[in-house]
Amino acid sequence: MLRTVAVIALDQVAAFELGVLCEVFGTDRTADGFPGYRFDVCTADGQPVRTRSGFGITPAADLTPAADADLVAVPAHAEGGHIPPAVLDALRRAADRGAYVLSVCSGAFVLGEAGLLNGRECTTHWRYADLLADRYPLARVRCNSLYVQDGNLLTSAGTAAGIDACLHLVRQEHGSALATKLARRMVVPPHRDGGQAQFIEAPIPRTPDAPTLEPVLGWLMGNLDKTTTVEELAGRAHMAPRTFARRFRAETGTTPHDWLTNQRVLLARRLLEETALSVEAIAVRAGFGDAAAMRHHFGRRVGATPHAYRATFRERV
Repeated sequence: MLRTVAVIALDQVAAFELGVLCEVFGTDRTADGFPGYRFDVCTADGQPVRTRSGFGITPAADLTPAADADLVAVPAHAEGGHIPPAVLDALRRAADRGAYVLSVCSGAFVLGEAGLLNGRECTTHWRYADLLADRYPLARVRCNSLYVQDGNLLTSAGTAAGIDACLHLVRQEHGSALATKLARRMVVPPHRDGGQAQFIEAPIPRTPDAPTLEPVLGWLMGNLDKTTTVEELAGRAHMAPRTFARRFRAETGTTPHDWLTNQRVLLARRLLEETALSVEAIAVRAGFGDAAAMRHHFGRRVGATPHAYRATFRERV
């Protein structure tokens, strides 16, 4: 049972992500029937640290509470900043004795430095996912997930995804009813559909980066609504179909079908965000032919339905 929580704050800690952990586990709601936790914000030496927002925080303790905490959590901090060896040791010991170890956003890099991501599934903010995978090649980075649990290791994507991860842990430890009650108290959804892909900024490129095939790709970008075949595209490139397919993969890193589907999904995203066209009309304009085909490809690449994506992003325009 989850009873004790230690949050390790590093210098330049992110205030919101720290606040998420404080809100879920550090706020006393026992009078309303919620479980209570022994909750400590710790630093490596017990001294104050600065937040990225410019103010300082004074911790409750040094790393002593992390020695027996049921959950040791690391909020986001300035990526590339100094990580005291004592913090890495505390995280390793916590993981070795079976405690939950949780990171929010770029806190995953601290877990990586401790060697806790080796061979484990994990995630972080989509902006840092490639860097995390490059820096810790043994980590199995799931860049589209809002949060990932691999045994006693939990990692979350950026900012609000930390709430999702914390509620998941509450649900796992205390049951769905209590997690839903807590989510209602915090005025957040108890579970969010989809993954990070729906939040990644991915504008349609203006000029395809493929020197030999640029004229063909340029034509495709302007005619996404048209049905076409590899044979027709090869003809436009004055190549045999097999030669065209090999050249296409060499210059774009993928197949013609996959590249074209991705561009159609990008166009559909833009139309869902910027227009009031129906999903059926967008499916035709983006070249999917019908709404069913668009829902299939959109869901696979974005992690949400077209309707859910529009509901999330249409009002921000």
